[in-house]
Amino acid sequence: MTIEVRVPTLGESVTEATVATWFKKPGDAVAVDEMLCELETDKVTVEVPAPAAGVMGEIVAAEGETVGVDALLATIAAGEGAAPAPAAAAPAPAAAPAASGGSVDVMVPTLGESVTEATVSTWFKQVGDAVAQDEMLCELETDKVSVEVPAPAAGVLAEIVAPEGTTVDASAKLAVISGSGAAAAPAPAPAATATPAAAATGKDVANAPSAEKAMAEAGLSAAQVSGTGRDGRIMKEDVARAVATAAAPAPAAAPAPAPAPRAPVAADDAAREERVKMTRLRQTIAKRLKDSQNTAAMLTTYNEVDMTEVMALRSQYKDQFEKKHGVRLGFMSFFTKACCHALKEVPEVNAEIDGTDIVYKNFVHMGVAAGTPTGLVVPVIRDADSMSFAAIEKAIAEKGKRARDGKLSMAEMQGGTFTISNGGVYGSLMSSPILNPPQSGILGMHKIQDRPMAINGQVVIRPMMYLALSYDHRIVDGKGAVTFLVRVKEALEDPRRLLMDL
Repeated sequence: MTIEVRVPTLGESVTEATVATWFKKPGDAVAVDEMLCELETDKVTVEVPAPAAGVMGEIVAAEGETVGVDALLATIAAGEGAAPAPAAAAPAPAAAPAASGGSVDVMVPTLGESVTEATVSTWFKQVGDAVAQDEMLCELETDKVSVEVPAPAAGVLAEIVAPEGTTVDASAKLAVISGSGAAAAPAPAPAATATPAAAATGKDVANAPSAEKAMAEAGLSAAQVSGTGRDGRIMKEDVARAVATAAAPAPAAAPAPAPAPRAPVAADDAAREERVKMTRLRQTIAKRLKDSQNTAAMLTTYNEVDMTEVMALRSQYKDQFEKKHGVRLGFMSFFTKACCHALKEVPEVNAEIDGTDIVYKNFVHMGVAAGTPTGLVVPVIRDADSMSFAAIEKAIAEKGKRARDGKLSMAEMQGGTFTISNGGVYGSLMSSPILNPPQSGILGMHKIQDRPMAINGQVVIRPMMYLALSYDHRIVDGKGAVTFLVRVKEALEDPRRLLMDL
């Protein structure tokens, strides 16, 4: 039986891709869902999994060829040839070669959709060290998350192919484990060394090696860090969160390690400097934001909103809301609803430019910017325009937690059509948010502050918030941008308009 491998759906408005890399060649055994090749579009990189187990047949589209959606890429001969596939596709359980004195390659694990490379940030073992199966060997850093690489088998670390700082692709070899029987025996020892750490936290599970290293560098004990991993296991992001919390009361100290533009530095000052390599996430943030400035004709318009009615409504119903829906009623659902309402009237704010075309979106995938210990991420709430207040609040809470834990997938951060950024949680009174390309609009929320306002000829104190809309002036005119912001203001100052679609 022959099974066809075809180009998958590439995303909205993407009609073709280029075959970048084949990971398999004709005659190779493949397992179901094993990655066969990688396609590149003008927006993302897409990995193509095997639809069934078998033997790789003909490669129809060679590397470098441009193919359309649903085009034939290759064939797989299923049936009798399927038997060898699991062995080729799953090196992780390769304990058999280890026992017989063979060696096992440590490969880069699956990094996630559209993530094609990573940087080796830390090795927890050295050449010659004994390792146990599933013991953490090293940590990789991608644009979005950190990935820990476990040992696929017990043995001795014979060779490190990719040392710290090396950039590796998704199919690269990281190290080699020698599986001689004599060498494998001491492997449980490293696991035992983690026991004191586990005992110190009152748990019978070892913390992540990267977390142990980070705690040692930060001078924290396990008792000072709250673990979010399985069975309370402390992860690296838990340590980063604890460090950030400890540093929060002293913001004045934060600017110290910022050597910014280089200038002649005195010898005594140089000795007190610290040079730290930018993480891949920070490099990606820097590149995307600069690209946004270089590409879009960005402009910002401002307004202010009286939050009295929203705060009163929230105060009146928050207890009933939480009791019924199991989630707190916050301000974000009101702003999300108000933006969705305004985007219907001013659709160009929800559009994007693709070459010489304007692509109007008849849906709202709302990006909600979230700060994490490792940097800014923007998880996307899909079809927010068709969701209830409760559904929006649940989605925001769930995405926010996954963002802080570093567990968001690439798919959860792609496809947004508009973004809301809440600088008010950090105390910002007013700012100009930067566009999240290829989107054409982003709303900046700010701190709610009591201010004297003239209402009906009387000066009264009202809880006011400044709003900022940054927009791409190439497709959004000033009239449209101002109208959008006025509609958001009207909806928030009289939430009944949302119910009546006014």
